[in-house]
Parts: sequence; C-alpha cells; structure tokens
Amino acid sequence: MDYIDEHDPSDSSDPSDAGKTLSSIGASKGGEARAKKLSAERRSEIARAAIEARWAKAGKHPLPRATHKGSFKEEFGTDVDCYVLNDEQKTAVISQTGMGQALGLSSRGNAFPRFLASKAMEGFIGAQLSNKIAQPLRFQWGSGGAQPSVVVHGFDATLLVDVCKAIVAAEAEGKLNRQQTHVAKQAHVILGASAKAGIKGLVYALAGYDATKQEVIAAFKFYVQEEAREYEKEFPPQLYEEWYRLYDLPKPGRNRPWKFMHLTLGQVYKPLARSNGKILELTKAQRQNANARWKRLHQFLSEIGVKALRNHLGQLLGIARISKTKHQYERFVQQLFGVQYEMFNDEESQA
Repeated sequence: MDYIDEHDPSDSSDPSDAGKTLSSIGASKGGEARAKKLSAERRSEIARAAIEARWAKAGKHPLPRATHKGSFKEEFGTDVDCYVLNDEQKTAVISQTGMGQALGLSSRGNAFPRFLASKAMEGFIGAQLSNKIAQPLRFQWGSGGAQPSVVVHGFDATLLVDVCKAIVAAEAEGKLNRQQTHVAKQAHVILGASAKAGIKGLVYALAGYDATKQEVIAAFKFYVQEEAREYEKEFPPQLYEEWYRLYDLPKPGRNRPWKFMHLTLGQVYKPLARSNGKILELTKAQRQNANARWKRLHQFLSEIGVKALRNHLGQLLGIARISKTKHQYERFVQQLFGVQYEMFNDEESQA
C-alpha cells in the first residue's frame, strides 16, 4: 500500500477511544461504558463524524474516501492498485507505486516521481504536470471497523497518459538511456491501448450499449497485447550479426543484404513449416485447453506459430554463435532441422 498513514484518525475501533469521542461531543461521563456496547462499525462512524466536524470548524476538508478498490494483478500480471473515489467526479485513481509499476519501474513507492525528476525527463514535464506529480491525491481506504482506514497516496489515472506522452517525447529526442528503453516501450503500449479502448468505450456509450466488466477488461487486454506485439522484435539482431560474420558479408548503408532473404527462407521459414510434429502437438493442446474443440486447428496457429518462431530463432542463434565457419554452421543447421516430417497429414488437416 502506498504511503499508508498508520495514525489515521478515522480508525477508532477501540471502545476507550470512542468513549472519549462521545465525551468530547457532549456525552455524559458514562460515555466509555456506552461505547463498549456499540459495534466497532458504529464506534468508527461516531469518531469519524466528530473528526469531520472539527475539520469543518477549522476550515479544513476531510479526505475523500475510496468506495472501490481493484488490482491489475489477476488480469495483467502487475500488482497495480487502483481505486474509485467518492467525490463528485468519481475519480479513478492509481496508487503512486502502481504508477511506477505500470511503466516497468521499481515497486518502491518513490520510483515514479524519481524517474520523472531524472535528467532524462528534464524539459518534458510541463509546469502543470509537474505540479500534479508534486501533489499526489490523498484519500482514505478501509471500512474503519475490522479493516482500519488508511491514508493512501495516488494520482488521477488520466495522469498516466500524460506521463506516457512525456516519456515518448523524451524518447523521440534521444534523451532516454539504454536502461530506460523498456519504460518507453511501456509508455507506447499504454498510450495505444488507452486510445483504442477509450474510443471503443465512447462508441458503446453513444450507442447505448452497456458493456460488462468482463468485456471492458477483455477489450483492454486485447489492445495491450496488440500494442506490445508491435514492439517485439521477432528476429534478434544478434542473429544478423552472426550471419554477417559467418558469410563474410559487408554491411550496406541501408537495409540488409539480399543473402539474408535466402537465409531467412532456407533456415527459418522452411524448417519451421516442418517441426517433427511439435507445432501440431502444441496446437492440439491449445485447442484442448481453450475448451473449443469445435474450432479447426489452423485457428490456433497464430499464437503457437509466434512461440515456435521464437524458439526456432533461439536455436539458430545458438548454433551460429558456436560455429567458426559458414560450412560448420550449415552442417549444424542440417543436423538439427534437416530431417523432419510434414506438420500435417491429410487426416489431420481436416481435424
């Protein structure tokens, strides 16, 4: 939890505390005895009401309270806490730690503001955005009864989009170092997915379609995966470097040598089309796990094919690295990928 204030005054579940509060607002000397008969929830309500009354008298305003809490953990694999506040705008909030984790930063609470204050981001965080980052939202979460209320620090969820735009701008200017490139990738993914999900949600609202929670999550997950795929380099640059070395090829100023096209076809795509039946096995397993046996096998080949390609390229790179000459390299390739079987026979192609 981000910046939890363990001394939140709204946590008054102790009977003696409630009794003092009752006395302070005009109860009789038997306030403590009466408080012991009250439920923990009722004691907390009385204490909170008294505190808010004192705040109002002093010209202060009580902290907003979160009515709902969720996490990105189950759906996206990242432990990012999010909340909805009880203010007029029903503000959607992401915790300060969550903001950093969404960008691939450390799980430490100060990772997010520290990155934005770094030299790389200098000049890309405007005055308005800087002011918001310097003044995180403070709000309460918890029932105040069995679960004591705590004070959490976070930011309006829309601020993440503004931060991502600033990161992308810094990347475009070449200000990010090599260790920060993964942050830029995350920023691109978040921006793309948010824009697509946002316009889809707008059309839903205008058309009067009430999307369920599951539909909203599924749509955003799809857009995240779609955006992330754009930044995945399937062919590792190290493999190209090994091809240059083994085949003694000069590096052209633009594009790549024609030889690479022939190597790609002969050593990647043709062997990949035959896989000792492994792709077929994986495809069948995926269809089985998806509880969609009615679908044809080829409908599962897209994701399986990507995984098989990455595995194949990894093996090819390993062979290239241990080979001293192109002849030795091609011999290894032939030994590993040369004798194979067709992925589908006639019977399986109709499955």
